[in-house]
Amino acid sequence: MTISPVISRYIIPKALKLLYASLRISVTPMQLPLPEKGAIITFWHGKMITGWLLAKTLFPGKKITSVVSLSEDGRTLADTLEQLGFSLIRGSSSRGGDDVKRNMQSALQRGDIVALTPDGPRGPVNQFKFGTLKLASINHYPLIFADISYANAWQLKSWDHFEIPKPFSKTIVNIHLIDLPEFKNENELQSYTKQLSILHGHA
Repeated sequence: MTISPVISRYIIPKALKLLYASLRISVTPMQLPLPEKGAIITFWHGKMITGWLLAKTLFPGKKITSVVSLSEDGRTLADTLEQLGFSLIRGSSSRGGDDVKRNMQSALQRGDIVALTPDGPRGPVNQFKFGTLKLASINHYPLIFADISYANAWQLKSWDHFEIPKPFSKTIVNIHLIDLPEFKNENELQSYTKQLSILHGHA
Protein backbone atom coordinates (compact mmCIF):
# COMPACT_ATOMS: atom_id res chain seq x y z
CA MET A 1 0.00 0.00 0.00
CA THR A 2 1.39 3.39 -1.07
CA ILE A 3 1.26 6.03 1.66
CA SER A 4 1.37 9.71 0.76
CA PRO A 5 4.62 11.50 1.67
CA VAL A 6 2.48 14.07 3.50
CA ILE A 7 1.30 11.31 5.86
CA SER A 8 4.71 9.64 6.27
CA ARG A 9 6.56 12.92 6.84
CA TYR A 10 4.12 14.87 8.97
CA ILE A 11 1.32 12.78 10.44
CA ILE A 12 3.03 9.46 11.29
CA PRO A 13 6.05 11.04 13.09
CA LYS A 14 3.78 13.10 15.35
CA ALA A 15 1.52 10.12 16.03
CA LEU A 16 4.50 7.90 16.88
CA LYS A 17 5.94 10.46 19.29
CA LEU A 18 2.59 10.81 21.06
CA LEU A 19 2.07 7.05 21.28
CA TYR A 20 5.64 6.41 22.49
CA ALA A 21 5.33 9.13 25.14
CA SER A 22 2.17 7.48 26.47
CA LEU A 23 3.73 4.04 26.94
CA ARG A 24 4.69 2.96 30.44
CA ILE A 25 8.13 1.66 29.52
CA SER A 26 10.28 -0.35 31.91
CA VAL A 27 13.86 -1.01 30.76
CA THR A 28 16.19 -3.60 32.31
CA PRO A 29 19.01 -2.82 32.93
CA MET A 30 18.14 0.80 33.64
CA GLN A 31 21.41 2.18 32.25
CA LEU A 32 23.74 1.08 29.49
CA PRO A 33 27.42 1.99 29.36
CA LEU A 34 27.75 4.65 26.66
CA PRO A 35 30.09 3.15 24.04
CA GLU A 36 33.15 5.21 23.15
CA LYS A 37 32.96 3.89 19.61
CA GLY A 38 29.90 2.92 17.61
CA ALA A 39 27.44 0.22 18.56
CA ILE A 40 24.63 -1.68 16.82
CA ILE A 41 21.21 -1.81 18.45
CA THR A 42 18.67 -4.29 17.13
CA PHE A 43 15.01 -5.16 17.70
CA TRP A 44 12.58 -7.31 15.76
CA HIS A 45 10.78 -5.85 12.75
CA GLY A 46 7.40 -6.41 14.39
CA LYS A 47 8.41 -4.26 17.39
CA MET A 48 9.75 -1.28 15.48
CA ILE A 49 7.07 1.17 16.65
CA THR A 50 8.85 1.23 20.01
CA GLY A 51 12.29 0.16 18.83
CA TRP A 52 13.30 3.22 16.83
CA LEU A 53 12.45 5.80 19.48
CA LEU A 54 13.81 3.52 22.19
CA ALA A 55 17.22 3.75 20.50
CA LYS A 56 17.12 7.52 20.89
CA THR A 57 16.05 7.19 24.53
CA LEU A 58 18.85 4.76 25.39
CA PHE A 59 21.59 6.83 23.74
CA PRO A 60 20.80 10.50 24.28
CA GLY A 61 23.20 12.82 22.52
CA LYS A 62 24.46 10.12 20.15
CA LYS A 63 23.77 10.21 16.43
CA ILE A 64 21.42 7.37 15.50
CA THR A 65 21.72 5.96 11.99
CA SER A 66 18.96 3.64 10.80
CA VAL A 67 19.20 0.95 8.14
CA VAL A 68 16.03 1.05 6.02
CA SER A 69 15.19 -1.01 2.94
CA LEU A 70 14.73 0.38 -0.58
CA SER A 71 11.15 -0.94 -0.83
CA GLU A 72 8.02 1.25 -0.93
CA ASP A 73 7.43 0.43 2.75
CA GLY A 74 11.05 1.43 3.33
CA ARG A 75 10.41 4.79 1.67
CA THR A 76 7.55 5.44 4.07
CA LEU A 77 9.69 4.44 7.05
CA ALA A 78 12.64 6.51 5.81
CA ASP A 79 10.42 9.60 5.51
CA THR A 80 9.16 9.09 9.05
CA LEU A 81 12.56 8.44 10.62
CA GLU A 82 14.13 11.40 8.87
CA GLN A 83 11.52 13.67 10.41
CA LEU A 84 12.28 12.12 13.81
CA GLY A 85 15.95 13.09 13.50
CA PHE A 86 17.54 9.83 12.33
CA SER A 87 20.26 9.58 9.73
CA LEU A 88 19.60 6.92 7.09
CA ILE A 89 21.35 4.09 5.31
CA ARG A 90 19.13 2.77 2.52
CA GLY A 91 19.33 -0.87 1.45
CA SER A 92 19.19 -4.41 2.79
CA SER A 93 20.98 -7.76 2.55
CA SER A 94 19.11 -8.49 -0.70
CA ARG A 95 19.41 -5.03 -2.30
CA GLY A 96 22.59 -2.97 -2.08
CA GLY A 97 24.10 -5.22 0.58
CA ASP A 98 27.74 -4.25 -0.02
CA ASP A 99 26.93 -0.54 0.08
CA VAL A 100 24.94 -1.06 3.29
CA LYS A 101 27.90 -2.77 4.97
CA ARG A 102 30.30 -0.01 3.87
CA ASN A 103 27.97 2.71 5.09
CA MET A 104 27.39 0.90 8.38
CA GLN A 105 31.13 0.58 8.84
CA SER A 106 31.61 4.31 8.20
CA ALA A 107 28.83 5.25 10.63
CA LEU A 108 30.18 2.97 13.36
CA GLN A 109 33.73 4.28 12.90
CA ARG A 110 32.36 7.81 13.41
CA GLY A 111 30.88 6.62 16.71
CA ASP A 112 27.24 6.50 15.58
CA ILE A 113 24.67 4.11 17.00
CA VAL A 114 23.37 2.01 14.09
CA ALA A 115 19.77 0.84 14.60
CA LEU A 116 18.26 -1.94 12.53
CA THR A 117 15.77 -4.80 12.48
CA PRO A 118 17.86 -7.96 12.04
CA ASP A 119 14.94 -9.92 10.57
CA GLY A 120 13.93 -7.14 8.16
CA PRO A 121 12.79 -6.21 5.64
CA ARG A 122 11.18 -9.54 4.65
CA GLY A 123 12.10 -12.11 7.28
CA PRO A 124 12.25 -14.88 8.23
CA VAL A 125 10.54 -13.51 11.30
CA ASN A 126 12.62 -13.17 14.48
CA GLN A 127 15.82 -14.48 12.89
CA PHE A 128 19.14 -12.69 12.81
CA LYS A 129 20.98 -12.39 9.51
CA PHE A 130 24.62 -13.40 9.15
CA GLY A 131 25.91 -10.05 7.84
CA THR A 132 25.15 -7.96 10.91
CA LEU A 133 26.76 -10.46 13.29
CA LYS A 134 29.80 -10.85 11.04
CA LEU A 135 30.35 -7.09 10.84
CA ALA A 136 30.03 -6.68 14.61
CA SER A 137 32.29 -9.66 15.34
CA ILE A 138 35.13 -8.74 12.99
CA ASN A 139 35.27 -5.12 14.19
CA HIS A 140 34.43 -5.79 17.87
CA TYR A 141 31.45 -3.46 17.83
CA PRO A 142 29.01 -3.85 20.73
CA LEU A 143 25.81 -5.61 19.62
CA ILE A 144 22.70 -4.80 21.62
CA PHE A 145 19.35 -6.58 21.30
CA ALA A 146 16.20 -5.01 22.75
CA ASP A 147 13.55 -7.61 23.62
CA ILE A 148 10.29 -5.62 23.60
CA SER A 149 6.90 -6.84 24.82
CA TYR A 150 3.58 -5.10 25.35
CA ALA A 151 0.85 -5.79 27.88
CA ASN A 152 -1.75 -4.56 25.37
CA ALA A 153 -1.29 -4.31 21.61
CA TRP A 154 -3.02 -4.80 18.29
CA GLN A 155 -1.30 -7.48 16.18
CA LEU A 156 -1.49 -7.35 12.40
CA LYS A 157 -1.74 -10.42 10.17
CA SER A 158 1.64 -9.71 8.56
CA TRP A 159 4.77 -11.81 8.11
CA ASP A 160 6.42 -10.09 11.11
CA HIS A 161 3.33 -10.24 13.40
CA PHE A 162 3.58 -6.44 13.53
CA GLU A 163 2.38 -5.02 16.85
CA ILE A 164 0.90 -1.61 17.55
CA PRO A 165 0.93 -0.99 21.29
CA LYS A 166 -2.26 0.46 22.70
CA PRO A 167 -1.85 3.92 24.26
CA PHE A 168 -0.59 3.81 27.86
CA SER A 169 0.27 0.11 27.55
CA LYS A 170 2.82 -1.29 29.95
CA THR A 171 5.91 -2.04 27.85
CA ILE A 172 8.73 -4.29 29.07
CA VAL A 173 12.17 -3.93 27.46
CA ASN A 174 14.97 -6.34 28.33
CA ILE A 175 18.33 -5.20 26.98
CA HIS A 176 20.84 -7.89 26.02
CA LEU A 177 24.46 -6.93 25.36
CA ILE A 178 25.60 -9.77 23.11
CA ASP A 179 29.26 -10.70 23.46
CA LEU A 180 30.08 -12.03 20.00
CA PRO A 181 32.91 -14.53 19.59
CA GLU A 182 35.38 -14.45 16.70
CA PHE A 183 34.21 -16.85 14.03
CA LYS A 184 36.82 -19.11 12.44
CA ASN A 185 34.69 -19.85 9.41
CA GLU A 186 31.25 -19.36 7.86
CA ASN A 187 29.91 -22.57 9.41
CA GLU A 188 30.63 -21.27 12.90
CA LEU A 189 28.95 -17.97 12.03
CA GLN A 190 25.84 -19.66 10.66
CA SER A 191 25.57 -22.03 13.62
CA TYR A 192 25.91 -19.15 16.12
CA THR A 193 23.36 -17.05 14.22
CA LYS A 194 20.81 -19.87 14.39
CA GLN A 195 21.40 -20.37 18.13
CA LEU A 196 21.04 -16.64 18.80
CA SER A 197 17.79 -16.51 16.82
CA ILE A 198 16.38 -19.43 18.82
CA LEU A 199 17.41 -17.76 22.11
CA HIS A 200 15.73 -14.43 21.33
CA GLY A 201 13.14 -15.51 18.76
CA HIS A 202 10.33 -15.87 21.27
CA ALA A 203 9.98 -12.10 21.39
